Amino acid sequence: MSSDPPFKATLGIRPASRTDFIDVRARLAEEFGAEFGRYPKALYISHHTTAGYLDQRLAQRLDYDRKRLREYIKVFHEIFPPNAGYEHDELELRTELSEEQKATEPENADSHLTFIGAGLQSATSYDHEEGRPVWFVDLDGVHRGGTRNRRTTVVGYGSEEVVAQTQLSVEASPRAVDAIDLREPGAGFVDRLQDLIDEHGISFGRLDVSLAPEETNASLTVNEFEPLLMTRDLRGALLSPLRFMADQGKEILRTPLSLPGKALRLPGKALRLSGRALNVAKMGTTVLRTSPGPVIDTATVEAVHIMNRVLERIGVDESVIARVLNRALALPVRRFQGLRREISLPVIDRDGDGNGE
Repeated sequence: MSSDPPFKATLGIRPASRTDFIDVRARLAEEFGAEFGRYPKALYISHHTTAGYLDQRLAQRLDYDRKRLREYIKVFHEIFPPNAGYEHDELELRTELSEEQKATEPENADSHLTFIGAGLQSATSYDHEEGRPVWFVDLDGVHRGGTRNRRTTVVGYGSEEVVAQTQLSVEASPRAVDAIDLREPGAGFVDRLQDLIDEHGISFGRLDVSLAPEETNASLTVNEFEPLLMTRDLRGALLSPLRFMADQGKEILRTPLSLPGKALRLPGKALRLSGRALNVAKMGTTVLRTSPGPVIDTATVEAVHIMNRVLERIGVDESVIARVLNRALALPVRRFQGLRREISLPVIDRDGDGNGE
């Protein structure tokens, strides 16, 4: 980033509902005025794995509009509904939790999978456009344990430059579909990144991590590496992206009174499924991988037949569906087939000593 001193602030956020959308740029403008407003760019950082930011390119496709963003996220909520038999939510199996922690631990596998599937990011840069919001998307802000205290850090800056590029190798899993935690000490990934930061004296910056072009059956994401979530639930979603929706969709169709009175007629091509294999990435930072080949199974095929009925349940405006669903919301299945080939990791001088980490 530029040699001018960057702006850095950490905001506390109290979501009003389980799924909430907070305009962080407006909050910063209100609290800091021109001190923040003079910077044309900013790196937005979430400290959570069920709350984050959209890539700016996707935010632009949704016209930065809160209603469209809500509809976009709602589709993933339908694909990953709560209480759909996720192993992550079977707290008696979570050996890393104490009995006291199990009493308040949220059952939120659906929020983690929605975060990953919808392409939310823990860190992303925005070029500030006049009057445009930057949305902090919280997927699990209120749960049985109460309301969460969320935090987001924003670094404003004027320009950026590339100071180093390198290529790292990561040992692949022997399983065809798997998730690998790149933060594991044995991977050497985090140590190598910190060496680069120290070597070039970076106090504030961004590490852009991307897969090599030949890595066609892998992807990257940043989230909690809880074993049941990453090796069972996520792996199941990668093999059958709509399996959880299929399970709950059958129950919805058995109880038609749960559908709203104003049903929505959707275009015939609201959803298309590709027969190609899923590309996967693993966490911590995680890399997910699959072998090539068809992965369409019975649950997925069944879910396609259910999809239009489930979308009727959303009850959104048909013109918005035509514009957003057919263009941007054709993403859900493709998102889990492609996930992300690049992620950004923030570099911040946390202690004010000039050393980034």
